[in-house]
Amino acid sequence: MTINLNINGKTYAVEAAPETPLLWVLRDELKLTGTKYGCGIAQCGACTVHADGAAIRSCQTPVSAAASMKITTIEGLGGTHPVQLAWIKADVPQCGYCQSGQIMSAAALLAKTPKPSDDDIDAAMTGNICRCGTYQRIRAAIHDAAGQPASVGAPA
Repeated sequence: MTINLNINGKTYAVEAAPETPLLWVLRDELKLTGTKYGCGIAQCGACTVHADGAAIRSCQTPVSAAASMKITTIEGLGGTHPVQLAWIKADVPQCGYCQSGQIMSAAALLAKTPKPSDDDIDAAMTGNICRCGTYQRIRAAIHDAAGQPASVGAPA
């Protein structure tokens, strides 16, 4: 079945079964490999992309559902998004595997809540797992991208 997708401002026609996870279309068909496979059950956040501005898990989103949405992947942020620049400044990544999902969740948060509190950050980032434990740097980078001083306290 041919499915038309709007990804990073471009239209793509892909051949895929309607139930195929968006993640596999992004990675295997479109070669947008910044979005990572982590758990496959929408629990780790590595596969996070934006659908109409909201953070979603692409491993559990059927490609047919994505056909009516504007999808943005980590590649669509262009490398100069304030969250990406704050991530570099705060030296957030350790192994780096979760970072595209973390960045996409953080960017969606800031689009909705430009000056988030620690509680806002915690709520938005819940479900984005970092096995290296860089949660304090993640929270600091989100505050920096929002133009706020980093908070002191429990990790995000």
